[in-house]
Amino acid sequence: MKKLVSTLSVMILLILACSACGTSSSTSKTETLAASKQASPTSTASATEPRWGVQTKTSGCRANGPLPDKECTPGDIIPTATKNQVCQPGYASAVRNVPTSTKTRAYRMYGIVSHRPGQYEVDHLVSLELGGSNDISNLWPEAASPKPGFHEKDRVENYLHNQVCSGAISLQQAQIEIATNWLNVYKTMPKNETGSSNTDSQ
Repeated sequence: MKKLVSTLSVMILLILACSACGTSSSTSKTETLAASKQASPTSTASATEPRWGVQTKTSGCRANGPLPDKECTPGDIIPTATKNQVCQPGYASAVRNVPTSTKTRAYRMYGIVSHRPGQYEVDHLVSLELGGSNDISNLWPEAASPKPGFHEKDRVENYLHNQVCSGAISLQQAQIEIATNWLNVYKTMPKNETGSSNTDSQ
C-alpha cells in the first residue's frame, strides 16, 4: 500500500512538472509573439515609404481619379531638405524650378495633348513646401475637377506643412502621407483647415 501511495505521489509530481513545462513554453511563445508584434510597425512604416524618384514607366500613364499613376509618378523629395528649411517663409518659391519643357513632358507622359486654361496644373506630388523635388518623377498633370482635384490637394499640402512646422508630425511622415494617398489626409483633416496660401499652379 505504501509503495502504491509512493508511486502515485511520484506520478502526480511528474504530471505537475510537465504541466509547468507546457505553461512555460506557452508563456515563452506568447512573449515572442508580443515582441514580434511590437517590432512590426517599424517594418510596416518602412515598407510603405515610396521608392522616391524611381519611375517604372514614362509613357502610357493613367491617373487614378485625383491620384497619379504610381509607376510614372512615385513622388520624389530633396533628401537634404530639413524641417527648419521648409518652414522658412519663401522656401518653396526659392527652390521652384519646373521649366516649360518639363511640364510638356509631364502632359505627354499622361497622354494629354491639349487642355483648357485651369483644367489641369502640373502638380508636385510631394509639394515643395514639404521638401518635394522638381524631378519629373514628382510631377503629373492634376485635374481641377471632378472634386477633389488640385485645389483640394493644395489645402492638404498647406495642412501638412502646418502640422510639420508646429511639430505635430515629422517631415518624413508628411512626405509619405501625401505621396502614398493624399485623399486619405483630405478626408480626415479638419474641414476648416486651409493653411497658408499655396501657389503650386503651373
